[in-house]
Amino acid sequence: MSHPITRQVHDKFKIFSGELAADGTIGKLADEVAAFSHQSKIAPKSIGVAYLEPSKRLVLTLGYRDDEEPYAVKLHCVRLGKLEIKGNDFSALEEKMAHAGAKHRDIICHELYVTGGNDFTVVVMTHQAK
Repeated sequence: MSHPITRQVHDKFKIFSGELAADGTIGKLADEVAAFSHQSKIAPKSIGVAYLEPSKRLVLTLGYRDDEEPYAVKLHCVRLGKLEIKGNDFSALEEKMAHAGAKHRDIICHELYVTGGNDFTVVVMTHQAK
């Protein structure tokens, strides 16, 4: 019998890119990821997010498998606000992430991005049960 982690292992990736929405969230990229997942009949496993400050663009990667039962996902973006991180004390960020995570069920994975002035945003990918 295989270990449960093998269901999470993946080696396929799709890249999405675009400008942030007016409110600083990932905006339409969330819908693009959900639509790609549905249309491609894949099993999404992970996301990665990078904010490219010079061009003010977001690059979002989706890791997935196409050799297992597909399922629907949704991306949720929660602005955590400006945070000053002092040394290795991330407790304020951890607290804000926990609060944001508590608003969503069936989280598969998450990712952070930071825009100018230490403005933190978390993106969570959730499983959408049928």
